[in-house]
Amino acid sequence: MENKIKLLTLSIALAACSANAANYAIEARGDAMGGVGVVSGNFLTAPFYNPALTAIYRRNDDVGMLTPSLGLSYSDEHMMVDDLDKAADLIDEAIDGNYTNISELESTLAALDGDVANLQFGGVVAFAIPNRYIAANVFGKAYAETFAQTDIYAGANSATPELNPAINAELSAVDAVGIGVTEVGISLAKYQTFLGQHIAFGVTPKLQRIYTYVYSANLNNYDITDARENGTGETMFNLDAGFVWFYGPLRVGFSAMNLVSRDIKSQELAANTVTSNVDATQSRTFEARTYDYQMRPQYTVGLGLVADYATISVDYDLREEEKFTNFNDNSQMLRVGGEIDIMRQLKLRAGWNRNLAYGNLDDTLTAGIGLSPLNLFQLDIGASYTNENSMGAYINFLTSY
Repeated sequence: MENKIKLLTLSIALAACSANAANYAIEARGDAMGGVGVVSGNFLTAPFYNPALTAIYRRNDDVGMLTPSLGLSYSDEHMMVDDLDKAADLIDEAIDGNYTNISELESTLAALDGDVANLQFGGVVAFAIPNRYIAANVFGKAYAETFAQTDIYAGANSATPELNPAINAELSAVDAVGIGVTEVGISLAKYQTFLGQHIAFGVTPKLQRIYTYVYSANLNNYDITDARENGTGETMFNLDAGFVWFYGPLRVGFSAMNLVSRDIKSQELAANTVTSNVDATQSRTFEARTYDYQMRPQYTVGLGLVADYATISVDYDLREEEKFTNFNDNSQMLRVGGEIDIMRQLKLRAGWNRNLAYGNLDDTLTAGIGLSPLNLFQLDIGASYTNENSMGAYINFLTSY
């Protein structure tokens, strides 16, 4: 069998990329530090973490550019892709009359039950003009995220019971959803002292074009090109806001991303009936269904020590984000990260994060470096590792004058 399954999530994500979702940062420095940024970001990356950071900069910073930042990550913690590939081959054997591996097929279906795979890809650009009046950062972001999950059938009742695993496999499905967002906006922020306290606050009005894609097929019978036919999109206005209080290196911050809620309806997957090739008396009817995307505000608090040559920070999402309805793609992140700056030329970074929405997911470790040769420009490289089936890589290039 052709290795189509392994291209499933990637192909749908690339279809959506022509079109960024929610508050995913796609920023190599923060991603190398576990994804933190509410208080540890800088005036160039502020739109992706906390608009208030646009107003926090060094005295010699007159202008800055982030051109560009790119990131790619995938998660397949329970080896869903490999198990789908194995199941497809075993189904084909059973259809051809070879039933010697029925027990292996049964165990493969058990391993697939409830599995989810995820792919994220995106990029950002930013142009910032810090000043003591109203600091500004004009940015653009493009992001796609795809989830695939299994729908394992267990209702076969054949006159030949030993064939039930093969029939269940034939009548099982793999479902996929994709979200693609392009976003442009401007972050405006102001720093001031109030009652002797150092604070900054900011807002980000932005326009978003949001695309959703849905797809469903049997484990061994699908055409990935159909995914493009099940897409829809809409344009909306949204707003981010943020606040930072700091005293020396100590910072406390709060960000509210995507304050305008919206339900984006996906295209409907039509009802259909699938009949088993192993036993034509067995069939399954799939009802018509949609997987609508829920754009909701995400509130995140941050606490950190941000000094000249070292940083450590913690970010915590206050609510669980549900994203697509009827899909196991919820997230509520706890992130921890730090950085050591060696003579302004080399920065060493590391971090950790966990998705608190599910108890059976592994923690993610992150690491990266920042290179600033003669302080002419900065190159950031980051990577994430959850397990051998879940990794990510990130890179950005920025300058400030």
